[in-house]
Amino acid sequence: MNSTERKMLSILKDMAENSEAVAVKAEFEAEGTRTEELLRLLEIARRADVKIGLKIGGCEAIRDLIEAKQFGVEYIIAPMVETPYALQKYIEAKNKVFTPDERGDIGFLVNIETDSGFQHSAEMAELAASENGIQGLVFGRVDYVGSLAMPRDSVNSPEVLAACRKVALDCKAHGLDFVVGGGISIDAVDVLKSIKDAHLSRFETRKIIFSGSALDKPALKQGLLNAVHFELLWLLNKREYYSIITNEDDKRIEMLDKRWKLLSQ
Repeated sequence: MNSTERKMLSILKDMAENSEAVAVKAEFEAEGTRTEELLRLLEIARRADVKIGLKIGGCEAIRDLIEAKQFGVEYIIAPMVETPYALQKYIEAKNKVFTPDERGDIGFLVNIETDSGFQHSAEMAELAASENGIQGLVFGRVDYVGSLAMPRDSVNSPEVLAACRKVALDCKAHGLDFVVGGGISIDAVDVLKSIKDAHLSRFETRKIIFSGSALDKPALKQGLLNAVHFELLWLLNKREYYSIITNEDDKRIEMLDKRWKLLSQ
C-alpha cells in the first residue's frame, strides 16, 4: 500500500467502527472501474473488514457477473432495471453464473432509477421475492429525478421522498432489502430518516454503503464527510497510478525517437 491507500484504509476503518459503513462500492457501469482499480479497492476493503458492492453493466451482463464471482464481492447491483422482464433477465443471468450454494453469500439487487422503473416497482418487488429471486431494490434518486426532467437538487424534495417511501413499503411487504442512493449527503439525513420510518436497509454514497441503522449514530455526519474524503483520495490515487504508467516509458521513447531520426537520415 502507498500512503494514500493507507489513509483510505484508516478512514474506512473509522467509518466502519463509528458510523456503520458496511461496504465500499465499485462500478463497471457509470464509473467504468478497471480490474486493477478493483483489486486495490478489494485490498483496502478486506483490511478494513468491510464488504464490496459492485454495480455491473446491465441486467444481463454475464461477463460482469463472472468477474464479480472471481473477485468475490458481497453485493451485486444491476442498473437501470425498468420492467419486470428486465428483472427476470437479471435473475436468470445470476442464476446461470452462480450456483445455489454460491448465491447464499451474495446480496443481488437492482436499481430502480427511472420513472418507468418506479411505475413497475410493485410488480418487481413481487418478482424479486419469488423463489431464486433477488434480495432487494435500490432507489437511485439522481437518475430518477433526471428521468422526470427535474433538477438534481430536487432529490430531497417531498415528491422524491414519497416515491422512495412507496418503494420502501413494497420491499417491506415482500421481506426485501431497500437501499437508497443518489445525492446522499448531510442534507439528506432527515429525508433518509423519514424513509427509514417506512423501511430502509442501507443507503449509499458513490463509494461507501452505510447500514440504515447508521442514521441513529451521533457520528453519522462525520461518517458522511469521511465518505467524501475517501472518494477524493480514491480519485487522487487513481490519477497518480495512471500518471506513473503514462510516464514510465518517456526516457526510452526519447532515446528511440533520437535513434530513429538518426537512422532515417
